[in-house]
Amino acid sequence: MLNNLTDTEEGDGGAQSQGDNNPKESSPFINSSDVAAEKSQQYDGKNMALFEEEMDTSPMVSSLLSSLANYSNLPQGSKEHEEAENNEAESSRKKPVKAPQLGTLMGVYLPCIQNIFGVILFLRMTWLVGIGGVIGTFVIVFICCTTTMLTAISMSAIATNGVVPAGGSYYMISRSLGPEFGGAVGICFYLGTTFAGAMYILGAIELLLIYIAPKAAIFPLEGLEGAEAEAALLNNMRVYGTILLTSMATVVFVGVKYVNKLALVFLACVILSILAVYAGVIKTGIDAPDFPVCLLGNRTLVWKKFDVCAKTIESANGTVTTQLWRMFCDSPFLNATCDKYFADNNVTRVQGIPGITSGILTENLFGNYYEKGDLVAKTYVDSVEGVDDPLTNSNRYVLADITSFFTLLVGIYFPSVTGIMAGSNRSGDLRDAQKSIPIGTIAAITTTSAVYMSSVIMFGACIEGVVLRDKFGEGVNGNLVIGTLAWPSPWVIVIGSFFSTCGAGLQSLTGAPRLMQAIAKDSIVPALRIFGHGKANGEPTWSLLLTACICESGILIASLDAVAPILSMFFLMCYMFVNLACALQTLLRTPNWRPRFKFYHWALSFLGMSLCLTLMFICSWYYAIVAMVIAGSIYKYIEFAGAEKEWGDGIRGLSLSAARFALMRLEEGPPHTKNWRPQLLVLVNTDAEQNVEQPRLLSLTNQLKAGKGLTIVGTALEGTYLENSDRAQRAEQALHKLMETEKLKGFCQVTVSSNLRDATSHLLQASGLGGLRHNAVLVSWPRNWKQADEHQTWRNFIELVRETTAAHLALLVPKNIAAFPSNGERFTEGHIDVWWIVHDGGMLMLLPFLLRQHKVWRKCKMRIFTVAQMDDNSIQMKKDLTTFLYHLRIDAMVEVVEMHDSDISAYTYEKTLVMEQRSQILKQINLTKTEREREIQSITDSSRGSIRRKNPAAVTIQLSVTEDQPGGSKEEKPEEESKSASSPVSSPAQVQLIHDNTTPTSPATPATPLTPATEGAQTPGQQVQMTWTEKCDGEPAKPPGAATPEGIKDIFNMKPEWENLNQSNVRRMHTALRLNEVIIKKSSEAKLVLLNMPGPPKNRTGDENYMEFLEVLTDGLNRVLLVRGGGREVITIYS
Repeated sequence: MLNNLTDTEEGDGGAQSQGDNNPKESSPFINSSDVAAEKSQQYDGKNMALFEEEMDTSPMVSSLLSSLANYSNLPQGSKEHEEAENNEAESSRKKPVKAPQLGTLMGVYLPCIQNIFGVILFLRMTWLVGIGGVIGTFVIVFICCTTTMLTAISMSAIATNGVVPAGGSYYMISRSLGPEFGGAVGICFYLGTTFAGAMYILGAIELLLIYIAPKAAIFPLEGLEGAEAEAALLNNMRVYGTILLTSMATVVFVGVKYVNKLALVFLACVILSILAVYAGVIKTGIDAPDFPVCLLGNRTLVWKKFDVCAKTIESANGTVTTQLWRMFCDSPFLNATCDKYFADNNVTRVQGIPGITSGILTENLFGNYYEKGDLVAKTYVDSVEGVDDPLTNSNRYVLADITSFFTLLVGIYFPSVTGIMAGSNRSGDLRDAQKSIPIGTIAAITTTSAVYMSSVIMFGACIEGVVLRDKFGEGVNGNLVIGTLAWPSPWVIVIGSFFSTCGAGLQSLTGAPRLMQAIAKDSIVPALRIFGHGKANGEPTWSLLLTACICESGILIASLDAVAPILSMFFLMCYMFVNLACALQTLLRTPNWRPRFKFYHWALSFLGMSLCLTLMFICSWYYAIVAMVIAGSIYKYIEFAGAEKEWGDGIRGLSLSAARFALMRLEEGPPHTKNWRPQLLVLVNTDAEQNVEQPRLLSLTNQLKAGKGLTIVGTALEGTYLENSDRAQRAEQALHKLMETEKLKGFCQVTVSSNLRDATSHLLQASGLGGLRHNAVLVSWPRNWKQADEHQTWRNFIELVRETTAAHLALLVPKNIAAFPSNGERFTEGHIDVWWIVHDGGMLMLLPFLLRQHKVWRKCKMRIFTVAQMDDNSIQMKKDLTTFLYHLRIDAMVEVVEMHDSDISAYTYEKTLVMEQRSQILKQINLTKTEREREIQSITDSSRGSIRRKNPAAVTIQLSVTEDQPGGSKEEKPEEESKSASSPVSSPAQVQLIHDNTTPTSPATPATPLTPATEGAQTPGQQVQMTWTEKCDGEPAKPPGAATPEGIKDIFNMKPEWENLNQSNVRRMHTALRLNEVIIKKSSEAKLVLLNMPGPPKNRTGDENYMEFLEVLTDGLNRVLLVRGGGREVITIYS
């Protein structure tokens, strides 16, 4: 409940609500500046020393209760708006104006009565009974009233679950269902209220032009028939409706206080009108009033321009024709030529209101639906007419003005039960809203439902059927049909209903702008912020202007029957979401859901919601779809561009419950191969300022996310969490910011541990939740791994490779990540080359497919290379691979590369020798200086004995050349290698390696060729000449092919050292060089090369050699993605 006690930024649009972009609601108690300012007074002299360190965040209970007691809501009237504005500027000179304290009767019951009883009761209720029949109309009334009663129960539960500031239904929905639903439904409720104003104005004009002052019509209806008469009436409605709307808007603009003062007058008109109807019904049982209806055959005649309902009358001079005769005949004489139907049928005069005891109810039980232009005829009365006789003199008869059907009646009637929110909209004015809103609203709905249901029965029991179906009372001398029933005079109803509809229109024009202002000041819809401003006293001027414009669009429709279904849609949608909010809160059992109103149940709320949805489509399926599209568009707009608000809404609780349910389902077993998608754990490094060092890693992640799924971006920090919590928070914020920049949806996680290796291992093990865990790790290749002070980086990297293998996780290692494209780049052509050396479960096939779903790689074509050994049939391999790709539904060019066994080149031996010497030197990094020098000397003596005898200067040169690689220094002396490895090391990237099935300790054997890499590789013979000349003689490399007899002789002089090399390392180096040569030849121009990543040696003594093998394998390639499968199939040929 504390979260509900917010400042004036909620609902009524106080001064603090304008775009503060605060994602959470502010509370008057916790962490507020007032509490911080008074903390010393709160704790001084108290026996609370045990809690004094928490005084900044936790207020004393006495302070909390004091704040509660002083809390008040700003009500909705202009006086209070003015007080809110002035308090902000002149708080020192003005005392707060106390809000009006209204009880249940004046604050809720009577306003609801006034809003529910309206224009439909007076203008359309009798027609609904006549068309739908007593039974059909009673069903409509019962369904609609049941819907509003169930909605009122749900609304009462929400309204009593904490303080509801002024803002009413919008506040309740938005705080229960979140800003997206709240904004969408709030705007729908606003549109419904606005169109209700249009409907009331049209009703008032209809009363004025048809019943009160027909001669005031600007476009006269005299002499017009059919479509012309209808058009003239609609034009009159438009002109007078616009005039009345302008007048009402002016009154509201001048001051809402005038509307509030007239509210009781309008309410009195409504109540007196209804009492007059009941009095008239009672009187019909005693003495039925004389309202005759004239029938010709069974057709109802328009009682106009004739005085006697007869063809002829007897007088002293004999039989005389009447005015009715002259309307159907060409002369007043008895021998005149008359209308055929007039001549064949008798004229009958029936009583329009036979009375409640007449038994007319049985005739009115069932409905009579008409097409537009049909004659309104009396049932059970015969008439003489030919089947093919044309309808003549149609303007003499009462005709149906619209095509009627059951669903239309529902749409027209439903607005007469709206208005149940009137009490909750005044919640800021109530003495005890939590008590008054449920009692007053439910009592008002009970009262109005009883009146409506009894009215249906009374109208059917008292009024003749043809009169009921006569919408405009043309058969009863142009009287309002319900007025003919009223006592003492029809004018009581006419005048009373006119003023009540005008009052209801004013109320709509008063309430709708304030609702829009509340939505605008919540800043959830950026485009509506201008409507949060108004006059100096807070009156919503701009919102009033918008409301008047929308209301004018309803008036231009000009038909009450067409406008009613429109506002029915918006109100039904609002009520539906009120029920949904209550049901959700009840089912989720959130701790804050503790309504004082106990007579609710989630099943009732769901029933109410279902009824609302059903009625929407019953009323008008196309209007329902339009309303839903409008609400959906607003929802998505708020979600995309709206301000972030955290209101503790039920949708968030629903998301949590749904997530828990889904996670529990995921725990039931691993996903099927068809459902496999890369759930990535992306490991990044951060610098001293906690900025991400490899932002392109997230770009690549985004490009891989065509498979959707989970993304966790993680980083590791060194230290203890207590001392580095701020660093961790900054790092998390940096990750969030970069993810937003890269438009990458996912989660971020920062782990702090005593060393980076453990922190990365913790990330690998603990990331994710239940079945929603990562199945692949994306990590960048350690760039400067050869530098002496970065030795721990490659050790961490290799350990990460081992851990991903042990955890059965896939591993993706992009090399040269800085060269990868950003999300804004586009490749217009090129290839993605896949070098498929060993089977990895299909990862190498799936990844290019996912990449090509992204616009960066979309125009790149896919090529797949595989390697054939001596005993393989390369032609059959290509055929089989093509068939396999066809079944996988992957378009790619296929090529089989033949790699024949060949002798191991001298260059291979030399590379291996240099690598092993470097490895031995690296082992000495942690020794003391003296020990290191002695060890290096020992290594040098044992490995270079023959060279020392021939060329003593070569030892030092050889050692320096060992580090001669791009990114490393050209002369790394032992002193440089003694640098401590304690410098910050980025969190290791996670990679997945492929173990060699043939030789477990040497994944890169000639029998199982490994992966490609190296741009511009030369033939082994050329490389031997260049390398040997540079490293042994210390001279510049000679051009390819410049081998001399002396150089060849030197190579053979090295033979004894080659024989001492680890033959496993020689074979691996041979494989890496051969593969690199082939890959450079085929894929040097490729935009991206994907290849299998070999696994690290099981014996940790060869770790540094493993890095060298991968470096040689990928040498010369611009963009490489090393891929290691997770030990399971990830792609299938089956559907």
